[in-house]
Amino acid sequence: MKNFTRQACAMLLVSLGLLAGCKPQQDVTTLRLAHALDQEHVVHKAMVLMGERLEHYSNGAMQIEIYSGGQLGNERELVELLQIGSLAMTKVSASSVESFAPQMRVFSVPYIFNDNAHLWRILNGKTGTQLLLALQPARLRGLGYYDAGSRSFYSTNTEIHTPADLRGKKFRVLASQTAVRMVEALGGAATPVDWGELYTALQQGVVDGAENNPPSFYLSRHYELSKYYTLDEHTAVPDVLIVSLPVWQDLNPQQQQWLQQAANDSIAYQRAAWQQVSDDALAAVKAAGVTVIYPDKQPFRDAVAPFHQSLQQTDIGPLLQQIAEVGAQMEQSHD
Repeated sequence: MKNFTRQACAMLLVSLGLLAGCKPQQDVTTLRLAHALDQEHVVHKAMVLMGERLEHYSNGAMQIEIYSGGQLGNERELVELLQIGSLAMTKVSASSVESFAPQMRVFSVPYIFNDNAHLWRILNGKTGTQLLLALQPARLRGLGYYDAGSRSFYSTNTEIHTPADLRGKKFRVLASQTAVRMVEALGGAATPVDWGELYTALQQGVVDGAENNPPSFYLSRHYELSKYYTLDEHTAVPDVLIVSLPVWQDLNPQQQQWLQQAANDSIAYQRAAWQQVSDDALAAVKAAGVTVIYPDKQPFRDAVAPFHQSLQQTDIGPLLQQIAEVGAQMEQSHD
């Protein structure tokens, strides 16, 4: 019923013209941005900064209006509003746009990055740009990536030290077929659940656990129910800041430049703040009684090796090869 009410509300706003993605008012162009995160999340704060920078660059001629906390729908629903130009911008996990740009599923493949420096070399290089451009056929335009750290498992009832501890357990994953296959490769049962419904699903035992980064684990209050957090760091799935292609095309070149620069400032702020926020979140859940486990990652890597092999001849095989080559070059330069 809650989902119906939320969707009905969003559709009513659209029908009344109040949710126009890009709405000029008295020579001010207002861009509507919506996302599913809490207002305390560093990504939300980065978006607030983006609005401030856009207003600064445009000398008040452009502004951003933010709808947080899933007010206008879940990630897929928000992307669909962007496609029709009824919403200007959103932030989604790269996994959430796999069905719109299948190449994005590369990020849901576990253990493909050596470290954070390797990830950002890819995101800031030709591969990252290639993936942002892959959104355009779906009437979306990627503006850049926010740091979402590494995703790790947390559980309500089981300490996870090895892949064997996942067997027979149901874990919430993003609505990504690659994420489903990743959990299955490790021996667990993958269960897609909307982020907004996950607390209740954990509480009622619909799932035994989930996987996410420390800030999301903390701010969602999932640590109240899940007292075991295993830092296996299986995937590094970035968040993608995207704009509606119809809305983007309605902007003139100067407005596009202002928006891209404001987005770049927002991304730089968020990336700089991420590590401290992540460390603080980990300290907070430990203080709340969560057992944080630092497992040997090699058994996890070994468990997904056949999964990696099965992807070599697929359309993301060349992307995996590019990522591996960059990682090898970086390792050689450190020797």
